[in-house]
Amino acid sequence: PSLFDSPAERYVKARQSVQRFTLVQLGKCFSFHFRYVVHSYNFFLFPSTLGIKDVEFTLSASSIQFLSHYGFDYNKFLKDGIPYMNEVQEKILSQHLLAGTWKVCSNADRDVLKKAIDEVTTWIAAAKEEDTMILQDLSGYHMIDVQLVLRQALENVWTEPLGDKKVMVKKVSPERRQLLENSSYDHCQKKLILLSARGFTNLFRILVKVKKPLVGHNMLMDLMHLHDKFYRPLPESYEEFKRNIHNLFPVIIDTKTVTKSMQKKCLFPRVSSLVEAYAVLCSSNLNPKGPPCPVIALASGCSRYAEKKFPHEAGYDAFLCGSVLLMSAHLLLCRSTDGAVEAEPSFSQYLAVLAEHVNKVNFIRGGVSSINFSGEDSPCRHPPALVVHVRGWPTLTEGQIYQEFKAHCHFDVRRLSKNQFILLSNKYKHVRHVLRDYRHHPHLQVSVYRHWRHSPSVNCLLQ
Repeated sequence: PSLFDSPAERYVKARQSVQRFTLVQLGKCFSFHFRYVVHSYNFFLFPSTLGIKDVEFTLSASSIQFLSHYGFDYNKFLKDGIPYMNEVQEKILSQHLLAGTWKVCSNADRDVLKKAIDEVTTWIAAAKEEDTMILQDLSGYHMIDVQLVLRQALENVWTEPLGDKKVMVKKVSPERRQLLENSSYDHCQKKLILLSARGFTNLFRILVKVKKPLVGHNMLMDLMHLHDKFYRPLPESYEEFKRNIHNLFPVIIDTKTVTKSMQKKCLFPRVSSLVEAYAVLCSSNLNPKGPPCPVIALASGCSRYAEKKFPHEAGYDAFLCGSVLLMSAHLLLCRSTDGAVEAEPSFSQYLAVLAEHVNKVNFIRGGVSSINFSGEDSPCRHPPALVVHVRGWPTLTEGQIYQEFKAHCHFDVRRLSKNQFILLSNKYKHVRHVLRDYRHHPHLQVSVYRHWRHSPSVNCLLQ
């Protein structure tokens, strides 16, 4: 990310990343029914492999190392990950099922299916009509794969899942087979196969349907992954992406945006992470005289986070997000009413005090402070840009200019012309230091950027 990035430019960069990487875990937390109750869930996810083009994705070494450090269970991700697919992938699978061109993608799946077919063909040669056999130790998609393959290969068999990783195979007449296929008890109906293949996407669609507020922390990449993995492939247009997300989730609240605003309004200390924000809000120093924060109760069977911290576990992060939202809203409500708050404020009161932050998602180091999913993006107030004029040195690159100033302070660099560069920082003191320290530099003349004076397009027009 660069301070020069417009939202559209950043979206293009992030879109390439989202398309390459997969989701490994998604957390969901909180419900409200007269009180705030934590129902925490961790969903391990793995891309659907049922009858669609084999999905390729990237895993970065640093990410694997990071997740391993925090105890991520890769066995659950790889072996028991819940499938998911977006609308385009579902349409492709539906067409293949309808046309009978469905196929198995994975070599491991082919081995399992070959073993099952060998067992059934050996058995069926001597079997009588209505005889049955049981295929065991089938998991996940194998339960569906085996049934579809056997029915496609042999017209005189019928299959039914028995649960517990078992499938019953029965020898039937072709006439009986046709009757069974047209019955409502067929577990391999197209709609049931699609339901299974959609997996977590079914829950995503429920979340979209109920239109509840969606809360996250620094959630731009989260929203892009939700769109790409469960809705539709990310569009090329940044504006189309914004419209789609707003239609899916009309109320979005980014706790990063909320806590950044509180740093100015409530003397909230500067924090960099969700864990730090939660720790600060849990302390009693911010609102010592006001009414206590709302009680957040852990539901029965969801006490995992009662005593121990699980940073970067999806469900735990979701729990922190909900808690930070409620405590932040309570603090803002107390400040807006000078402490005259009823004992148990309603959630609608909290939403009202958070109204200015709704649909504003934090934008990290860029040309705007936040992305507004229901309107125009908020401009960012950076310190003035600097222009560096190079004299007496051979042609320099942006990287060399960056290294020159890196020792003093951090700037983003962009070439302006053959011997001029623009420097952009998000700290006023860095700008002041550079203007002071490079005042008499023999080769680098640094001054405040003025569009009318330094812009190549303006110079061209004047000439």
